[in-house]
Amino acid sequence: MLKKLASHLGEYRRAAIITPLLSALEAIMDVLLPLLMSYIIDQGIEKGDMNAVVKYGLLTLLVAAFALLLGLSAGRCAARASAGYAGNLRDAMFERIQHYSFTNIDKFSTAGLVTRMTTDVTNVQNAFQMLTRMCVRAPVHLVFALVMSIAINPHLTLIFLVAMVFLLLVLGGIMFPTIKIFDRVFKNYDALNASVQENVAAIRVVKSFVREQHENEKYTQACQHLYEQFVKAESRLSFNNPSMLLAIYGCNLALSWFGAHYVLDGIITTGQLNALFGYVMNILMSLMMLSMVFVMLSMSVASCHRIIEVLDEATDLPPAKAPVQEVKDGSVEFDHVTFKYKHGTGSPVLSDITFRIQPGETLGIIGGTGSAKSSLVQLIPRLYDVAEGSVKVGGVDVRDYNLDVLRHDVSMVLQKNVLFSGTILDNLRWGDENATEEECVEACRLACADEFIQRFPDKYHTWIEQGGTNVSGGQKQRLTIARALLRKPKILILDDSTSAVDTATDAKIRQAFREKLPGTTRIIIAQRISSVQDADRILVLDNGQINGLGTHEELLATNKIYQEVYNSQTQGGGDFDKQGGES
Repeated sequence: MLKKLASHLGEYRRAAIITPLLSALEAIMDVLLPLLMSYIIDQGIEKGDMNAVVKYGLLTLLVAAFALLLGLSAGRCAARASAGYAGNLRDAMFERIQHYSFTNIDKFSTAGLVTRMTTDVTNVQNAFQMLTRMCVRAPVHLVFALVMSIAINPHLTLIFLVAMVFLLLVLGGIMFPTIKIFDRVFKNYDALNASVQENVAAIRVVKSFVREQHENEKYTQACQHLYEQFVKAESRLSFNNPSMLLAIYGCNLALSWFGAHYVLDGIITTGQLNALFGYVMNILMSLMMLSMVFVMLSMSVASCHRIIEVLDEATDLPPAKAPVQEVKDGSVEFDHVTFKYKHGTGSPVLSDITFRIQPGETLGIIGGTGSAKSSLVQLIPRLYDVAEGSVKVGGVDVRDYNLDVLRHDVSMVLQKNVLFSGTILDNLRWGDENATEEECVEACRLACADEFIQRFPDKYHTWIEQGGTNVSGGQKQRLTIARALLRKPKILILDDSTSAVDTATDAKIRQAFREKLPGTTRIIIAQRISSVQDADRILVLDNGQINGLGTHEELLATNKIYQEVYNSQTQGGGDFDKQGGES
């Protein structure tokens, strides 16, 4: 794990190496100060030699100034290394997530990923900063102070060793149980973030159903769980400071008692006793710093594991060994396809699906909620992989394509339309970053979006809020269709992407497709019969299986489900909606 994390230091590796060296030198300078103070007392004050006082005093000031300079330099390097390291970790995690398949994303909650990239990385950053400074400074302090103490008097040094053993036992008893608690704490962070994210995203629903109190209670409950875990962890850690104070006062008391007798007996000098008091503080403060490091490390261990989970998660869409770099045409073929979600119930969502779409053909797909319409089309751009069988585009298995090439030529407007913060042009150029404004306007005309864009004061430079909250559902759908058209794809998939527009606009969009995109294969998922009845063929799905395939007239004559849908809608029954799971 440590090796994996350390590999992301990158350009900050040099700063990470320099920091402990500077910290070690700073610690050595600090250890010299009590020794110099003893010389001032023994060689200067007790002998009445002012020259010695001035000489050792100036030397003390010089060493202190040098220690201060080393500390400032070490702090600056540590801050640069830790902040840069945290940035690299976030970049690596974000890049890794971009290569995830939908299956990988399904494994992690959105809130969990956000927590990992924020709170967890911050914990690792703080721990890394303390590790490069305190974990070097404190042991060097400890070792050199012990050596100097032993040089002065080995017997009095035993006081320090007893205190060290006592503190190590206390720290061990505190730290190991606390690590497990912090692991649960960060899971509660996920729940807290999930509650906030869900509430903000669905704030309109919350208000329309007057459920503010319910959401407040849910959030309070998540906060309460987090509070309880933190109290439990901090309660254990609270034993650290009393134990440290007990050790400090015990050492001072013992050193005062035995040291006074040693001075009276002439075994040590007054200056040496003063130096021992300085070294006892050095030793115990080193232990205190180490305890702080251990506290931070106990928090960061859980964070490290969570970060590694993201970095080690392998995409379940392995790249082809010799990827095909060109999609020949827009033909699509399903050959005995079975599909199931890895993190679902384990039951097949699609079973034994076999059919073929010719290049330039328009295929309508209809079926009730839970018939797996969306799951079917998501296999074409390889958002998921099949469990059995194969899906071919242009006569080639989608698993043999370069993914970027495949998805460039298979443009898909998903069921959940997403717009990003930026201008309308910025959003449209997600389809083609090099598209001219004229090309964007033409795509919008095909998608019947130009008509409402022209009514905006800033037209194509109108700012779109995050998620497209300042445009209507129908406007959002038309903009996402225009964005997909800019790709000039060989295959265009509309996953219920005109459900929020009126039937007249829907008809205009389909007419524009027929006239302007004659060579593009079009797959249209819809609940409305009117959206698919003029397609070359219509596929009827029922519980993940093909129930019928043919023209509008053929299905109307032979397919019971299609007849029911048609009759219910033409007789005022509304859209067909069968009970079941998600489509």
